[in-house]
Amino acid sequence: MPAVPTAHWLPDALKARFATPPVWQPEVERETSFSNRKPAQAAVLVPIVMRGPEGAQSTILLTQRANHMSTHSGQIAFPGGKVDPQDANHQAAALREAQEEVGLAPQHVQIIGEMPVYVTGTAFWVTPVIALVTPEFELKPNANEVQDVFEVPLSFLMNPAHHRRHAFEWQGAKRQWFSMPYQEARLGPNGQSDVVERFIWGATAAMLRNFYRFLVVNPAA
Repeated sequence: MPAVPTAHWLPDALKARFATPPVWQPEVERETSFSNRKPAQAAVLVPIVMRGPEGAQSTILLTQRANHMSTHSGQIAFPGGKVDPQDANHQAAALREAQEEVGLAPQHVQIIGEMPVYVTGTAFWVTPVIALVTPEFELKPNANEVQDVFEVPLSFLMNPAHHRRHAFEWQGAKRQWFSMPYQEARLGPNGQSDVVERFIWGATAAMLRNFYRFLVVNPAA
């Protein structure tokens, strides 16, 4: 399948696509359930950081969850969590969680739309909230929830050449999921370059795969 053209993720193009969505179908909508607890409504912010001229080098801001978290510990995720009773809607929950987790102030965030609900195996019904983020923000990650924050270029995530599909049998059921391993070049504490693998998989990769499907489809189809 083709990569998403850069023109499709420029800010004005993204706004126009959410204002008049194409006819499309999410590729992945739910995981095989392995939890007996009551389903919980959740929301995540999909923060598109507008980098480069006119947003042509935009990235997505991701977190690595703290290892002591009760669910999805150590995994790469969007900022987000359960919808609380005081939240006006899913968008409000996503904004609140992003500010609590990584210190992303709402004044840097412009919400442009939502993606279809994704149901995790741990019984979270997750609404992805898509937002444009101005790059002038200063993050303050909450160490109790997040052990790292980083950005991955949309040019990488929206290219299916980097999407891997996995499948295996577990407890009598077949499970399938996507992964998008990303090699991030960083400067180490000694000033030397280092490479860190960001293994994006599970619910985060599935929602990104759906976002790819949403952007790559021909609006006239």
